[in-house]
Amino acid sequence: MTTKLSFEILPIENDGFHLQLKVRINGSEANLILDTGASRSVFDETRITLFTKNNHVEDNERLSTGLGTNTMTSKNVILEKLELNELIIENYEATILDLTHVNESYEKLELELIDGVLGSDILVEYNAIIDYGKKELVFSSKTENK
Repeated sequence: MTTKLSFEILPIENDGFHLQLKVRINGSEANLILDTGASRSVFDETRITLFTKNNHVEDNERLSTGLGTNTMTSKNVILEKLELNELIIENYEATILDLTHVNESYEKLELELIDGVLGSDILVEYNAIIDYGKKELVFSSKTENK
């Protein structure tokens, strides 16, 4: 089974582009940015509360790097359901970071705030292919790729 997820290409002040995706977290629409350089998908620690009532947030012992900083502490929470169109990931262990600096930049650029970043953990696991011409992210189910 393959699943296609549309994205928008956002120009960033004549300095490149970001790919914006709409997904669903526990039934509510969320705004993510696709980042092939991100080792894991991450979600904003403030905005994640819009999507989960799961108060069981655990501190992560390792430090995260990237997203414009050297190191930052992270937390984990279980997302009961992460929907990428027809691709449904249940009980996804999400990494939570403070993405305030990213959203402050987006606000200055008058762009929609982001709830998180879709990273390589999911992209690799589901053999994602980015089709820029069709503005689609194509996922294959894990069982097809074994």
